[in-house]
Amino acid sequence: MTRPLLAIITGPTGAGKSDLALAAAEALGGEIINADSLALYRGFDVGTAKPGPADRLRAPHHLIDVLNPDEAFDAAAYLGAARPLAEALYQAGRPALVVGGTGFYLRSLTAGLFPGPGRDQAFRDRLAEETAAGVDLHARLAAVDPETAARLAPGDRARLERALEVFHLTGRSISRWQKEHGLAETPFRVLTIVLDRPREELDRRLFERTHHMFEQGLVEEVEGLLAAGWNSDLKPFGAIGYKETIQHLAGKLTLEEAREKTLLATRRYAKRQRTWFRGQMPAARWFHPAQAGEVISLLTGYFRSGRAAF
Repeated sequence: MTRPLLAIITGPTGAGKSDLALAAAEALGGEIINADSLALYRGFDVGTAKPGPADRLRAPHHLIDVLNPDEAFDAAAYLGAARPLAEALYQAGRPALVVGGTGFYLRSLTAGLFPGPGRDQAFRDRLAEETAAGVDLHARLAAVDPETAARLAPGDRARLERALEVFHLTGRSISRWQKEHGLAETPFRVLTIVLDRPREELDRRLFERTHHMFEQGLVEEVEGLLAAGWNSDLKPFGAIGYKETIQHLAGKLTLEEAREKTLLATRRYAKRQRTWFRGQMPAARWFHPAQAGEVISLLTGYFRSGRAAF
């Protein structure tokens, strides 16, 4: 059976993925499948720069605003939701554009996941208690799985917990499991586009984006979510921008300190994304967003040639 076609448009945060993807979807008659973990959550709008209602009218979008803040979601759940969508779009003759920068989601969709153990809530609860008491989860992981710790940020609590959970349940590191699995499934024919900008140019955009977020009501958005009864300990509140805003509302940071910490964390995240894409997506084609016409032409030829073989 012919494997379905899939195109990925990714890149570091702030590079301009959404605008180019929307233009490509309109030109191709395609649909967009979100691959940004925070955009899955309802109510998290200002700090995610997710496509607004007008953009969603220009092209169909999937996997946006599908979760409440207290709903768990991981790479396995993403695989289970996104793969059927991509396959259905291919069968319907609609180009599927997977757009976002959450690398683990992209890898699960295109290369599969190792059949790891299930969730151990008692262990997770214990980790939460230890974190609250000041235990450094990143340092703990580095002691048993330095390879995974090296590619995770110290603040990436969800993935640190999962890596520690896998080691706790199996006695083997998640990096070892992944190597043995090979992450070599090939359910799709994939064209990967990475959008990037020179560092100084991206830094300017991230500065402008961070200040725009706060000016456009990030603090008020978080206040509204908390007023609705959502606990600030929930996973999406740990995301960049939201975590710093929570600290500001708790009186731990001034508004200016929250902005500066958000900007610094965003720049570091963009750097980690670049490193991940280069290491995990060796076949990707890299473009500056100003090359949008070239990217759309490439995507057009890719989907036309692939459908001809269907």
